[in-house]
Amino acid sequence: MAYDFQVTFDCADPHALADWWADALGWQVEPSKEDFIRDLIDQGHASVDDTTHHNGVLVWRSGAAINHPDGPTRAPRILFQLVPEGKTVKNRVHLDVRVGADKVAEVAERLKARGATYLHDGRQGPNTWVTLADPEGNELCLT
Repeated sequence: MAYDFQVTFDCADPHALADWWADALGWQVEPSKEDFIRDLIDQGHASVDDTTHHNGVLVWRSGAAINHPDGPTRAPRILFQLVPEGKTVKNRVHLDVRVGADKVAEVAERLKARGATYLHDGRQGPNTWVTLADPEGNELCLT
């Protein structure tokens, strides 16, 4: 039996990182369901401390998600989850973002202007890539 999955990034600021990755991938931030959040608070299943406001919208403090614009059958959901500790070592998993060889330099420059850090260029045979880190240090490769 095959299973569905989502990719989860541990991070310090889930909403800002979700915004960054949505822009980087051309995806969409999953909209907040403010009425649902308020209902859970009113019913005692959550507290106001579990929430925050991001871009003027009531959201869960602990996470944010992004989706491919064509829906969940196109690509897995990516969740950004609040954790108390900072990143301390190199990621053992990263995303390879396929932008097309002719667009790697342009996309790398755009992402660096939005807070990415250049790490290195890679090459294996005829294949090349640029490795960057997002604003919280999570690696990604542009191919």
